[in-house]
Amino acid sequence: MKVAIVCDDKLDEHKEGMLDAVKNALEKKFEVGVVPFDENFMENIKNYDIAFNMATSGGKDGRQLHVPAVLDLLGIPYTAAPALSHALCIDKGVTKSVLLSHGINTARFFVVYPGEDVPEHDLNFPLIAKPLREGSSKGLKKESVCYNNRELGNMVKWIHESFHEGALVEEFIDGTEVTVGLLERGGSVKVLPLLEIDFSELPEGVEKFYSDKVKNHGYDRYINYIIPARLDKGMYKKIEEAAKRAFKVLGLRDYARMDIRIKDRNYYILDVNSLPLLVPGYSDITKMAEAAGMKYDDLILAIMNSAIKRYNLKG
Repeated sequence: MKVAIVCDDKLDEHKEGMLDAVKNALEKKFEVGVVPFDENFMENIKNYDIAFNMATSGGKDGRQLHVPAVLDLLGIPYTAAPALSHALCIDKGVTKSVLLSHGINTARFFVVYPGEDVPEHDLNFPLIAKPLREGSSKGLKKESVCYNNRELGNMVKWIHESFHEGALVEEFIDGTEVTVGLLERGGSVKVLPLLEIDFSELPEGVEKFYSDKVKNHGYDRYINYIIPARLDKGMYKKIEEAAKRAFKVLGLRDYARMDIRIKDRNYYILDVNSLPLLVPGYSDITKMAEAAGMKYDDLILAIMNSAIKRYNLKG
């Protein structure tokens, strides 16, 4: 079986390391080639039986959608979510609406689109405003948490001007943060050990959430990652069941990651990543897999084997 690792045309240091690690893992069982998502993609991908999809770029509003859409068009099997699921998860407002319609908890919210002002609302301050379609904490900063309508209006205006997209406004859940990793194995969805993200040792004055500053500018060294999360059995079980339900209703496949906060015995799914990075020792899902007794190569091969089983291919 010939496996194409589909990646972005331009890679940063983390993605280069991820590409090398995934390639090394897959080469243990398959004939492997690397196919960048560039102008030659449609021609080059036809030489392969299945794609291990890692492409997260390609446009702004439609990033992550293009590769699975093209692969569907060409009839080439691939790992991870289809284009529709990526579309649902890229737009945080749509994600939350789908979750709510299925009885899955998320923080109360509204969306302010460019050209609109903040409407009258009954949400409880503090509120947090974030770009509607960005990832990797882009557009999140200390001032994102707003304590009155004046601050909220200024933050929404900044998002509109800086990102040219809607602003998601939701109640800020000041509670325990956990990340949930999900993996399809044997035809069912398994929840990896929950990872608690402890911000308590961040320096005074630094925001206690994954802002761009905290995540991407060196402050992550102050964060403690605790696996399994320090939750009682009842809450642990409730989060596992909610995450598996969300995985199903959003049409996710093979693997995914979700960000959740817990307050007053309630959980709130805040974000769903339909194509999380797989950087060894860095990405949260690799840490959770390791806690479950899976080596990095085991995780990659489990994702690959899940796709092979779905398409009824002979590995």
